[in-house]
Amino acid sequence: MMVGVLGAGQLGRMLALAGVPLGMRFRFFDPAPDSVAGHVGELVVGDWGDRATLERFARGLDACTLEFENVPVATHETVSATVPVRPGARALATSQDRVLEKSCFERLGIPTTLHRAVDTREELAEAVREVGVPCVLKSRRLGYDGKGQCVVRSDDDGALDEAWRAVAGRASIVEEFVPFDREVSIIGARGADGACVFYPLTWNTHAGGILRLSVAPAPGVSYKQQVDAENALRAVMEHLDYVGVLTIEFFERDRKLIANEMAPRVHNSGHWTIEGASCSQFENHLRAVCGLPLAVPFCRAAAMVNLIGSHAALPELARVPGARVHLYGKEIREGRKVGHVTLVGDDPVDVYAATRGLRAMANDPSLRTP
Repeated sequence: MMVGVLGAGQLGRMLALAGVPLGMRFRFFDPAPDSVAGHVGELVVGDWGDRATLERFARGLDACTLEFENVPVATHETVSATVPVRPGARALATSQDRVLEKSCFERLGIPTTLHRAVDTREELAEAVREVGVPCVLKSRRLGYDGKGQCVVRSDDDGALDEAWRAVAGRASIVEEFVPFDREVSIIGARGADGACVFYPLTWNTHAGGILRLSVAPAPGVSYKQQVDAENALRAVMEHLDYVGVLTIEFFERDRKLIANEMAPRVHNSGHWTIEGASCSQFENHLRAVCGLPLAVPFCRAAAMVNLIGSHAALPELARVPGARVHLYGKEIREGRKVGHVTLVGDDPVDVYAATRGLRAMANDPSLRTP
């Protein structure tokens, strides 16, 4: 089976590594000729709007998916004319626009943040007055890893001008600032037959807007929280007729979950599933998009440490007892995800404690004393 992937970063690379044991081969499409998924499959290089190259990419594919949410919907539609692309264009369009995303949560009765859409500097001032300060201004599209957003701490003209410059005057959304206790995510997969499977709620720690650490299951998570998260994710997947892996990120406050955003793809907070689950998020995503039965994952406690912008030498990382090292073959660059390391065990608290040395090697700023 030949599987196409729109995008050729580390997520595409990990999809291929999960699919090879199932006899799958992979072809990737990406504008960057040095994309790391090209190390493990065929790489077709072209612009997202290059119709002729996209049609050549699609010929001969048995299935197609995407590895990041900023693939243009027009690209998705071009490829879909030749081979089904899963998840579908509707899910992609919804996740690309933060206003549509929040509206989806509201329509389905999923608790989310108070928010207002803004298209002009004047609307920004009105929205900030309605939502209150502090609040968060985010561009409606193309933001990730903390990019395209800023915290607004005052409603005076100077602060609003600065915030509007931070999003380059683009169409945006103002959201209430949530004083959350922690951030968690739920990952699940839905097959073309409507069957769903879910992974445990995962506790995520960020620094500088970038995920640094994930621990699963989230220590202290309740059965109700897990059920609430699964029900929310199932509702979104059914509403969007979704096929593949989908993630919802939540703020947890006073034991309640508040939906922040979703990602229509395999997710960084689920990398631990490669070693920590009987079937990883990557394999279940491929099973879904290729029409295979989903596997119910049996999971151990696990923790994943992201390597951002640098990493210790491979021998040093490999020396850590129980560590499973994944380096992506990327050139080192500040703020860039260049790998991750996973530890597994029997108790999430113990596994979390064991990550401290790895996080120090990764120069995790959340370890530093303010």
